[in-house]
Amino acid sequence: MKEAGIRYPFDAPPEEGQAAEVADGVLWIRLPLPMALDHVNVFALDDGDGWTLIDTGFDSKRGRGLWARLLAGPLAGKPVTRVVATHHHPDHIGLAGWFQAQGAELLTTRTAWLYARMLTLDVQAAPLPEQVAFWRAAGMKAGLLAQRMVERPFNFADVVAPLPLGFTRLQEGGTITMGGRRWAIRMGNGHAPEHATFWSLDDDLVLGGDQLLPSISANIGVYPTEPDADPLGDWLTSCAAFQPLARDDHFVLPGHKLPFTGLPLRLHQMIENHLGALDRLRAALATPRTAAECFMPLFKREITGSAYGLALVEAVAHLNHLLHRGEVSRTMREDGAWEWVRHG
Repeated sequence: MKEAGIRYPFDAPPEEGQAAEVADGVLWIRLPLPMALDHVNVFALDDGDGWTLIDTGFDSKRGRGLWARLLAGPLAGKPVTRVVATHHHPDHIGLAGWFQAQGAELLTTRTAWLYARMLTLDVQAAPLPEQVAFWRAAGMKAGLLAQRMVERPFNFADVVAPLPLGFTRLQEGGTITMGGRRWAIRMGNGHAPEHATFWSLDDDLVLGGDQLLPSISANIGVYPTEPDADPLGDWLTSCAAFQPLARDDHFVLPGHKLPFTGLPLRLHQMIENHLGALDRLRAALATPRTAAECFMPLFKREITGSAYGLALVEAVAHLNHLLHRGEVSRTMREDGAWEWVRHG
């Protein structure tokens, strides 16, 4: 690759409750998350009489308290007039409804709004039969499966404020003015359906959400809502579509980790990382395996604990991709688990 390397103009994030100006009229704020990936980046764009927020963090007492501090301090007492949710995941849309209740307008994609509203209304005290069948089909070990079956599952409503009716739709190919700039709206897929990214038409800024991350891989997962989906195919297609648009001088403001330059190289890396994982998976599938038995070839390590669920849905995504390509077949065992094997 001839592109310049990936560089980080800011070597540290702003402190909790503070903001760092990363471009004229653009503030970077980091909010805590109670998980292995312990933060989310949000950005406040100065519209003069108010702020447009890019994503919001989780809905929690701590999160609301931090926003109260931010609004009174770094945001200079001006109101949040618009919230832009890049996609429907809780760390990005969690407080959108809370801001709406205070008068802000919500802008997001139709798919993101429908998913987020549906999931906040779908509260379950125990895993649904379809979820249990999905875990069993992926090869989750019997002991862990039995444990999961009696635990209260994660519910969006735990960390996402209720979303009232009404939003403004963002669409591929559209434009939006935020922070004194015009931005082209470009959609990605794979990590989340219809994930919005924003490319400034007036300077080198890109708001990347989780579609354009610098040093970690966005989770690409299959879920019981669409168990035969091919999100990895969608992800690879999206990365390839962004490549002709990307420039070395683009300054990408991502949903996690540090803002960076070197987007052409990063897109190449994101594609190659998955192609390499697929090559290792093909080799491993000379012997029949369940999805849960594919962690070592895919991730180069066994995975346990809190990361297990994300690894499992990503393993299914890679297997489904090979199935859609006609490179593998699967057979359901008597215990309800799919065994996958390579053709030839």
